[in-house]
Amino acid sequence: MEQNMIMASENYRELDEYIKENKAKTILLVCDVALPFLKINQYFDNLEERLNVKVVKFDDFKPNPQYESVVAGVEVFKKNNCDLIMAVGGGSCIDVAKCIKLYSNMDPNKNYLKQEIVPNNVKLLAVPTTAGTGSEATRYAAIYYQGAKQSVTDYSAIPSTVIVDASVLKTLPEYQKKATMMDALCHAVESYWSVNSTEESYEYSKQAIKLIVENKDGYLANDDAGCANMLHAANLGGKAINITQTTAGHAMCYKLTSLYGIAHGHAAALCVSNLWPYMIQHTDKCIDPRGEDYLKGIFVKIADAMGCNTVEKGIEVFQKIVDDLRLEAPEVKDAGDYDILKTSVNPVRLKNFPVQLDEEAIDWLYHRILS
Repeated sequence: MEQNMIMASENYRELDEYIKENKAKTILLVCDVALPFLKINQYFDNLEERLNVKVVKFDDFKPNPQYESVVAGVEVFKKNNCDLIMAVGGGSCIDVAKCIKLYSNMDPNKNYLKQEIVPNNVKLLAVPTTAGTGSEATRYAAIYYQGAKQSVTDYSAIPSTVIVDASVLKTLPEYQKKATMMDALCHAVESYWSVNSTEESYEYSKQAIKLIVENKDGYLANDDAGCANMLHAANLGGKAINITQTTAGHAMCYKLTSLYGIAHGHAAALCVSNLWPYMIQHTDKCIDPRGEDYLKGIFVKIADAMGCNTVEKGIEVFQKIVDDLRLEAPEVKDAGDYDILKTSVNPVRLKNFPVQLDEEAIDWLYHRILS
């Protein structure tokens, strides 16, 4: 599916055109707590008066959304006879909207997670308010059921239209801006070296890396062009991992986030900055069927996308970005943390990683990350 990306204008006339084109009468607006602080909120507040289109807001969910929240969203969608879904928020918000869309034509008397997904024609538009997760570009949605993470996956979940609104990034706390940017960069880098990479995913990764490196300063300074380009970069990173999935960098970062309370992108950056130098020293353990020389060539391409003429320089630049952002390693609480960390890694994601990692290597890496 070709995703339509639209740059938002000052008065959001593009949304008017989209609503009229789809003959919407009632919109389910899936939004998070940031919406009242965004300029786009005024657009939705005035929509019924201007276009006679009802807006039903649904925000009854939290980060790392629960299955029950999605069920409640489906009920709101059906009760109000909504004919269009719009998501304005970060990754969790967009994931909730994706699931509401997917479940809207399922049997509400059965567990949605156990039913077969049948694509429907409910339109979904996303306005991402962070430049990091790339959720608006992927077929994946993460929700939690009885304490366990569930990956809901279907190509029909991908929003058909994305609005790029640079203004939404200007209210983000500085740390969140830094962490989400690094999440996007890690998506692009990990996708590049994934064993599932393709020529198409390479192009997405390359463009994303270049945009992030070239626009990071403008983005952090809240420059309009820098913010818009960072949203594009995050979208491209999402498109890349939609093809390849993430690898060891993300597999290793989740427990760092829950154990030490650091942001997801912060943890991913610490992992990737240590994985890359480890990989170039262990290419003899390459498990990518395309071979060791192929993998070495990928490292050259990643470095080139970062504007570097050697792999070593690329690694140095990546580390400098992390250091300049002051995304430091957390302090180890207890020596037993390492045992918790090394046993937490999802082996499925390790299958996408091009260098073999055993428990001893993972333990060594965590010691490096937290040193």
